[in-house]
Amino acid sequence: MSSGENGKGTVSVENVVKTYATGESVVHALRGVSLEVAQGEFLSIAGPSGSGKTTLLNLVGCIDAADSGEITIGGTRVSSMKRDELAMFRRRNLGFVFQTFNLIPVLSASENVSFTLSLLGIGEREIRERTRAILAEVGLAGMENRLPSRLSGGQQQRVAVARALVKEPSIVLADEPTANLDSDTGQAILELMRSMNERHRTTFVFSTHDPMVMAFARRLIRLHDGAVASDERR
Repeated sequence: MSSGENGKGTVSVENVVKTYATGESVVHALRGVSLEVAQGEFLSIAGPSGSGKTTLLNLVGCIDAADSGEITIGGTRVSSMKRDELAMFRRRNLGFVFQTFNLIPVLSASENVSFTLSLLGIGEREIRERTRAILAEVGLAGMENRLPSRLSGGQQQRVAVARALVKEPSIVLADEPTANLDSDTGQAILELMRSMNERHRTTFVFSTHDPMVMAFARRLIRLHDGAVASDERR
């Protein structure tokens, strides 16, 4: 893997605004947020519930669209893309790790990981080789054929990390990745992701309110009421 060698893991967010209508009221989720993310950063976006951190992650992840402002990923202006273009860009360039793991319960660990590659039209032999290699790298060699129900929470999250990284994405976006894990397992997952960040220079961006995730991050951006409150580099 060498996803971090070409600068595609950079993010530029310029004066982004996002609102949501809820009944007769309007929620201002993001109020003119601007920030720059360099290639290979290990960054956490933190803040209380309602601060806008998940909204920001969804916009960078091409899951949602901003009302105004510009988002550029690896030199590509995603904020001007149509929905089908966003879906293809997301599939090719971004990896996701969720707090609920989001594994397909009827598929084995190997099948959950390889499914991502099959969507990209990669040949079966390469899929097998890359899937086997990434599962070994996250510490799951010998568990390839286990269903999620036969894996611990930490092992399931390792499968999720493998699934996110197997396609060699430019950026991995992790939404509360430790929320359903005990503290020891959560620390092990964070150490795994930081190690893979260092080896592959893949950019990692977390959304969290977990102090442990904040402590692991090399850069911590705090949001409050939809605006950047602080930006601290370690």
